[in-house]
Amino acid sequence: MKRILFLVLLCFASATFAAYPNGPLKMIVPFPAGGPTDVIARLISNKLGDALGQPVYVENKAGAHGAIGIQAGLAAPADGQTLVVVSIGTNGINPVLYKKLSYDVNNDFLPVSLLVTVPIVIVTRADAPYSDLAGLLAYARANPGKLTFASAGNGGSSHLVPEMFMMRSDIDMVHVPYKGSAPAISDVLAGQVNLMFDTLLTSTQHIQSGKLKMIATTTAKRLPAYPNVPTVAESGFPGFEASSWYGLEVKIGTPPEIVKRLSSEVAKIMKMPDIRARLDQLSTVAVGSSPEEFAKFQKAEQDKWAKVIQKGNIQPD
Repeated sequence: MKRILFLVLLCFASATFAAYPNGPLKMIVPFPAGGPTDVIARLISNKLGDALGQPVYVENKAGAHGAIGIQAGLAAPADGQTLVVVSIGTNGINPVLYKKLSYDVNNDFLPVSLLVTVPIVIVTRADAPYSDLAGLLAYARANPGKLTFASAGNGGSSHLVPEMFMMRSDIDMVHVPYKGSAPAISDVLAGQVNLMFDTLLTSTQHIQSGKLKMIATTTAKRLPAYPNVPTVAESGFPGFEASSWYGLEVKIGTPPEIVKRLSSEVAKIMKMPDIRARLDQLSTVAVGSSPEEFAKFQKAEQDKWAKVIQKGNIQPD
């Protein structure tokens, strides 16, 4: 009798998985429409819908530094029908910046895949009195407390990466936080702030127009599109590396077969020539990792930023 019951349950589980997905899927983006996270999500969602045979709809749930969208993902059933796009902010920084969150990204969700990484570059106005990192450091030391850097908000990557750089270089810069990347980079362009550690995704147009100059990149290696721009690591700070990133997760309890299939499909999508070409245009790097690789990467990011936050005594807004 027990064997029959086991077989019935096994058949039921198999049938349930075989039916996945059993309708349209939802991809929650915890940030506003039109932003970098949204752009990446919509690019991936179209291809994922084709692969799964069901449409994948993007739903923007912005607010509270991504918390509203994450909470919406937590409230959904653990059936793989609801996906959540996560970022360096929601999953790399927030868990170690905020003492209390209404969710636990490490225990309430399952990693599916790291989607892309986005290079972070140091940009300043084209007429700035320095054109490389050595010049920037010399200027900072000759003018203590006068060099300013813009960020998209307190506690974000555009704040913590320069904080980490100041710790390594022993210089002092004044942080000028804004509510988003657009107003921050606008004031750099206007000369109101000296520089910004910005994602290449949002700075590319200004670099290409000649209004901004890139003096270094915080990536591990030089960028193929900018082979003459050195990395911070090779400019006297070995091991210095930071990038923004986006990934895909589902609620804890989602069947492992579904997680595996989603990860497999995403890996295939990230290798598609048209996807890679579009991501190159967006100055992002396609990844497509396994769930295990993404989990390891996420933990390393949290450890990295926890040290910066603690040493810099950085407090959230």
